[in-house]
Amino acid sequence: MNATSFVIPVPPQASIPVAGESKAFPVRRIWCVGRNYLEHIREMGNDERAPPFFFAKHADMLEPDGATIPYPPLTTDLHHEVELIVAMKSGGLNIPADKALDHVYGYAVGIDLTRRDLQQAARKKERPWEIGKSFDHSAPCSALQPASRIGHPSKGRIWLSVNGAERQKGDLTELIWSVPEIIWQLSQQVEIAAGDIIMTGTPAGVAAVSPGDTIECGVDGVGTLKVSIGKPAE
Repeated sequence: MNATSFVIPVPPQASIPVAGESKAFPVRRIWCVGRNYLEHIREMGNDERAPPFFFAKHADMLEPDGATIPYPPLTTDLHHEVELIVAMKSGGLNIPADKALDHVYGYAVGIDLTRRDLQQAARKKERPWEIGKSFDHSAPCSALQPASRIGHPSKGRIWLSVNGAERQKGDLTELIWSVPEIIWQLSQQVEIAAGDIIMTGTPAGVAAVSPGDTIECGVDGVGTLKVSIGKPAE
């Protein structure tokens, strides 16, 4: 089918730039891992013995490095969560952990922006998290670094600062579930496919941001990401 086969214009394909390349990585789905750093579990008052779980954002919620993010509606408590992003070049169901990295195209730095007040209200009512996690502009992402260039990072500093003051810091060695284990576990739930990206969880130090704030973050050996928080969209 082509563009003339549809009754409305075809939405643009969400994508992430690839560092040093003229072509981009097309994004199919965004999966996020909840509660994958022990200190973050503790700071949020959750059960540190419970396994991480998955939720989703929509691909058109991606924002590039350098973007100004409109302060979202319905919240007064917008939080930052820096994360390592994994981009998949292939997939399947029930991918063994020891084969999982064969399906990875590359890695990036992302921010899981969260309307914390809405997330917590939903949790108290035992409702899904979408209202707190899945909203416009909520998935800033740096350029991808191909694994063929940087390998598969399993250690290295992950950090975030707001207006130059460090807020979050950790190391990839602190992931409760490693990248291969995340892929293995997610592929039991859904069939992973080329174009899927996975946000792997955030270290401790999450906190609120306000219009006018500048967020900078990075993962050693992967890259950095810088975005600003703007005024609410009109």
